[in-house]
Amino acid sequence: MVRRRRRSVRRKKSFTISAIETGAALSLASSAGVDTALKTALAGNLPLALSTIQSSVASNKNKIIGTIGAAYVGKMLAKSFGNAQVAKLGPIRIKP
Repeated sequence: MVRRRRRSVRRKKSFTISAIETGAALSLASSAGVDTALKTALAGNLPLALSTIQSSVASNKNKIIGTIGAAYVGKMLAKSFGNAQVAKLGPIRIKP
């Protein structure tokens, strides 16, 4: 008697991102002036790019601290919701 082979089961590959962490990261990047600094660095002026980030962080420190605090509170509240899924975009699952 010949042993039968099991059919291979294909698993859909997906990954999960945190909506709170992603939003906080985008807000922090905006507050730090990363977009302007990146354009300057790609143009070849790295010292000016670093000084742009430094000055943006210094001038927006209250906004940055508020963003970090709000993200922390959001993460604490999200833990009480369990593993609720906010949205699914193809292979990307967004959770709070």
